[in-house]
Amino acid sequence: MARRNMFEKSNNPMFNEKNYRQNQPMTDSQTLDGNISGYDTAVEPMTVNGAVNKSFIMGGVMLMAATFAFTFPSQILMYIGVFGVMGISFIASRSPEKSHIWGPLQSIALGFMAGGASYVYGAVAGGVIIQAVLITFSIFFTMLALYKTGMIKVTEKFRSIVSVAVGAIMVVYLVEFVLHMFGVNIPFLHEASPIGIGISLVIIGVASLNLLLDFDNFYKGEEMRAPEYMEWYYGMGLLFTLVWLYLEIIRLVAIFAGSD
Repeated sequence: MARRNMFEKSNNPMFNEKNYRQNQPMTDSQTLDGNISGYDTAVEPMTVNGAVNKSFIMGGVMLMAATFAFTFPSQILMYIGVFGVMGISFIASRSPEKSHIWGPLQSIALGFMAGGASYVYGAVAGGVIIQAVLITFSIFFTMLALYKTGMIKVTEKFRSIVSVAVGAIMVVYLVEFVLHMFGVNIPFLHEASPIGIGISLVIIGVASLNLLLDFDNFYKGEEMRAPEYMEWYYGMGLLFTLVWLYLEIIRLVAIFAGSD
């Protein structure tokens, strides 16, 4: 029951019981139309290594898209990235079996966002991009070490708390984006003020904790014998979190660089 609740209370649509139950391979203990059915050899189960490899592939696509957006900056690409990520994530949550298609497409959209942001904030001061990249990957490997050593365990309660926090932040982002289109800004959010910096630090902390959920998704997916195509699906979640973390960090680094 605890394991089932863990799926139900997952954060983004990249990992939940509904997707797993609808798409997992059959096992010897399962029945189909009242008859005992053996393991469906046509559907290979996912592995952690497979998910890592898929994540590297999507990461490469994302870097190429980011390089393009940085070299040829355009507000249109930024909008394509934002709406693309929202739309693709929504569609992928309803058809994870096609994640080998959604994954690269989402990577391109994320790359447009990361590349555009790098161009904008990189103009503030030299070295901002490199600093943001180094901090992002330092946090990534730190959280991975904490997860692998068991210093932080992804329990049902932990997953629920982080999920609620991530959901709340995403709602704020959406409201901010809509209001910004009408020339309205949310007070303190991403401002170069003590309160604004504090909010950014909190968001970075939540994004960092969300990495633990992404790592856990890989291992739980393998443990629960999720189908192979879920390697792409869970990789999408990890890449999204990394880009989200990078965007928040480069924004904060640019604030400090601009105040020097």
